[in-house]
Amino acid sequence: MKLIVGLGNPGRQYERTRHNLGFMVADLLASRWSVSLSMKDSGAFGRGSIAGQPAALLKPMTYMNRSGQAVLEVVQFYKLPLSDLLVISDDLDLAVGRVRMRVSGSAGGQKGLGDVIQRLGSDEVARIRIGIGRPAGGDAVDYVLSPFRPEEREPIEIALLRAAEAAECWITDGSAAAMNRYNRSTDTKSDPE
Repeated sequence: MKLIVGLGNPGRQYERTRHNLGFMVADLLASRWSVSLSMKDSGAFGRGSIAGQPAALLKPMTYMNRSGQAVLEVVQFYKLPLSDLLVISDDLDLAVGRVRMRVSGSAGGQKGLGDVIQRLGSDEVARIRIGIGRPAGGDAVDYVLSPFRPEEREPIEIALLRAAEAAECWITDGSAAAMNRYNRSTDTKSDPE
């Protein structure tokens, strides 16, 4: 079984904020696959299949900084190898709407991903990052917990669809195919890794 984890914060006040892009992709995939998410231990969890392959979705309900707790519970319960885990999160260091996939590496300052890596004891965790850009000034915490500006909504909606498609590609065709297909730029801008 492949496990896709969307990171975010529970609660209505966080629903459409920058930090909840992982939750938004998980909800999109749940809708596409007709998967119902219900509480299991520390997260909202559901199982289904895509292209005939068993897959599961998880939205940790422990708040972002403790996301690894719910991930570890599911990984241990199903005895999943880390190669069958994909984490989806926001990323301050990518331009708004940019989608990037990697199969390992540091958390890059993303607290939820950092907690997942720390609790699993490995950075060999595939991840899809969706760019939210950095604030021009002010506090990054306030920024990630704020909603998108009107001009950012269209690029974010496109990014959510691309991230969902990349996750589906990861399930059906593997990491290399997903990275090759979805890490390519859709515009002429270059972004830092």
